Amino acid sequence: MKSDLTVPVIGIVHSPFHEKFGIPRQPNLVQVPAIIEFNAPYDDALAFEGLGEFSHLWLIWSFHQNKADSQSLKKFRTQIRPPRLGGNQKLGVFASRSMYRPSELGLSVVELVKVIKQNGKAKLLIRGADLLNGTPIVDIKPYIAYSDAIPEAKSGFAQAAPVLLNVEWAIQASEQADALIEQQLFDTEQQGLINELLALDPRPAYQDDENRIYGMAYDSVNITFRIAGQQVIVESLTKIHR
Repeated sequence: MKSDLTVPVIGIVHSPFHEKFGIPRQPNLVQVPAIIEFNAPYDDALAFEGLGEFSHLWLIWSFHQNKADSQSLKKFRTQIRPPRLGGNQKLGVFASRSMYRPSELGLSVVELVKVIKQNGKAKLLIRGADLLNGTPIVDIKPYIAYSDAIPEAKSGFAQAAPVLLNVEWAIQASEQADALIEQQLFDTEQQGLINELLALDPRPAYQDDENRIYGMAYDSVNITFRIAGQQVIVESLTKIHR
């Protein structure tokens, strides 16, 4: 019996998330757009014939920014601390979607917006991505509603959707956003997506300091914010020059 498995990287994700902080903990919570660009020979448009008839896809991908020298990757990590449980209670790794797992593989269901074909090659425009920019894609499969959707399924400690926080923009942040919109360096759709991301409370589960200022990058802007109770206050929005 084989003890390991080698799989090809068929493509790479281009997303507005350039750092882990702020990425939704599950797919489809926020309709964040992304592009999947495929490596040859997997980019052949013939391989995508019929895919446009499906509204959603399963993506199998790699946690490519796990630290290679981490002790947790040198031996099997049997338990983790899910953020959903406050980061204090331990559960078995197979009862979680933790990034620190034997295969280092992730699974996400996303909306397929469009199959883009050009010069015999194909790439995919998707929404609902919870993927870091540069994430390697191992495989894609169409989502089948009659078998993949199970309304009566039990979801353990994550049965209910997360409680959303209220988001408000301080005067300075609103003025900065308006200025970038006027310069066509930012838009209201991006601002709306940032609101949805912040409403999910991106802080680590163990941090609850109302005076702490957090920073989150999204696409080409950086947002600073603080959270007091159920309220997110956006303090500033500045352009990132990459």
